[in-house]
Amino acid sequence: MKTIIIGLGVQGKKRLLHAGNDVVATVDPNSQEASFEFLEKVPHELYECALVATPDKAKSDIVKYLIEKRKHVMVEKPFVFNPHNSFYVLEQEARTNGVFVYTAYNHRFEPNFKKMKDFLLLNSIGKIYSCRIFYGNGTARLVKESPWRDRASGVLQDLGSHLLDTVDFWFKRGTLTHGKVHLLNNENESPDHVIASFRMNKILFNLEISLCSWKNTFECDVIGSEGSLHIRGLCKWGSSDFIHRIRKFPSGVPLEETFIEPIGDPTWQLEYKFFTDQINSGAVTSLAKDNWISSSLSYLYSLG
Repeated sequence: MKTIIIGLGVQGKKRLLHAGNDVVATVDPNSQEASFEFLEKVPHELYECALVATPDKAKSDIVKYLIEKRKHVMVEKPFVFNPHNSFYVLEQEARTNGVFVYTAYNHRFEPNFKKMKDFLLLNSIGKIYSCRIFYGNGTARLVKESPWRDRASGVLQDLGSHLLDTVDFWFKRGTLTHGKVHLLNNENESPDHVIASFRMNKILFNLEISLCSWKNTFECDVIGSEGSLHIRGLCKWGSSDFIHRIRKFPSGVPLEETFIEPIGDPTWQLEYKFFTDQINSGAVTSLAKDNWISSSLSYLYSLG
């Protein structure tokens, strides 16, 4: 699959590494390593698809341009629009031009995220009562010094989009209700710590995201009537544990099984393979999830 990388920042360089020999050119006006300064200068016959890793503001125009040129697109998250009906227009244009457009959320390819999905599909813990997720890193200073990241809803859009995608992956998508949100500006102009709770499909969700967690941390607890499921850590930071607890009635120490994934991040390679496999299988573009994430982020931000 003849591929170009647009944007050679942190994410673009990761995509470059994992797309490997498929990459025929790179584009970035601010990098001397890039093959081209501007996308319009890249010959159309040179490539079949593009991986877009640019600042958020530029993404929509770039994706529209690529669709018009009949190129498949993988765009880094978050991919948001306002008004949100723009997703429908873009989706129809992609389908008309026969191209596949996909927003990258690489955490879906974490081994223990897949295991969580499998356990939930098996109804292993009965009726789901609640889901709590904490996702934090220590990048507040880096975001503050960025020329484009310390803006608008800040960490809510950055890491919050990941968590909403995770909610979509594990549970049936629905309308967010009964929302309560705390937007905190500890060190940055935009929110760098957010606590959000809401109900969706009768499940209580508590999501906490932070750029002020001085040790990279991911924790998840899903509580059900028959037991609970837990994730501790992401593979990119170290070993990742998945814990299944079986409730003891009427009370007591639960039966427990633990699965440990070793350190090593497989998600980038797996996601690129998924993207190319979807193209080769003739997958049809759907941006319904992106529309839901974008609308949900707007709803949560409005509550802060």
